[in-house]
Amino acid sequence: MAKVAIIGTGAMGSVYAALMADAGHEVWAVDAWEAHVEAMAKDGLRVEGASGDRTVRLNATTRAADAGEVDLAIIATKLDGVAAACEAIGPILGPETPVLSIQNGLGGPDMAAEALGEDRVSIGVVGGFGASMKGPGHAHHNGMEFVRIGEYAGGLTDRTARIAEIWTSSGFKVLTFDDIHKMVWEKLICNCAYSGPCTVTNLRVGEVLDNEEAATISAACAAEAWEVARAKEIAVEIEDPVAYVRAFGEKLRGAYPSMTQDHQAGKIGEIDAINGAIVREAEAFRLSVPTNRFVQQVIKARESAFG
Repeated sequence: MAKVAIIGTGAMGSVYAALMADAGHEVWAVDAWEAHVEAMAKDGLRVEGASGDRTVRLNATTRAADAGEVDLAIIATKLDGVAAACEAIGPILGPETPVLSIQNGLGGPDMAAEALGEDRVSIGVVGGFGASMKGPGHAHHNGMEFVRIGEYAGGLTDRTARIAEIWTSSGFKVLTFDDIHKMVWEKLICNCAYSGPCTVTNLRVGEVLDNEEAATISAACAAEAWEVARAKEIAVEIEDPVAYVRAFGEKLRGAYPSMTQDHQAGKIGEIDAINGAIVREAEAFRLSVPTNRFVQQVIKARESAFG
């Protein structure tokens, strides 16, 4: 069994933590949300949904250093929390401890690699879970798709296999890749199709699919993102981006993307790392991505009222 610290136990981080702890790993759940940490410490962490319904005991803290040296550190914060997480985990990293960075959109693993070194960092790409927080100490997820893992610097290594085994032993379906960056883009294309459009319309994934106008926006966001990936010569294995994201969305019809959940709570989301990333990346190739740009602008305008 492994000793694992998960920095950022929001909805997705809670799913990781609960299943790993349930499998017998020593899990340290690290989060800044004090009420959540207190609930986990007092009553355990409950996760229900596609993986079943379980309440598990684990170690919960707001201070990563409390964990001591770990076998694996997982950064599962949002993009704006990666820099602080990299600083916080310094005391728990041994000479060979890998750091697995898992974020939506672009930029998280790059920040981790810059702070900790490329050789220290692996990338996780996780999608199709449709997770949400029901309250402190209580998460739910609609699906249970693959966890994709690879080295930031590329190649398949023994370390990749060891990281994968921790996840596999915890009940996750795992795939490893020698070029994980293409999987980052395949997920990003799906994120663009739903994160921004669902947030603009306040619709669930399935409601976007069933609404002609919203579905048109979603499809255009995906197609533009795919064109940018092609321009960058990213080897995504997608021939028809619209069909691809529709098939992805059909599995999560009842879910709100995390960005939509953020807006519903009056919080600023990750638009700059998702649809906004397409706008940013397109500029280098002088590509026009009007739908992603419009979605980004609408969301930024809404967020200006959040304070």
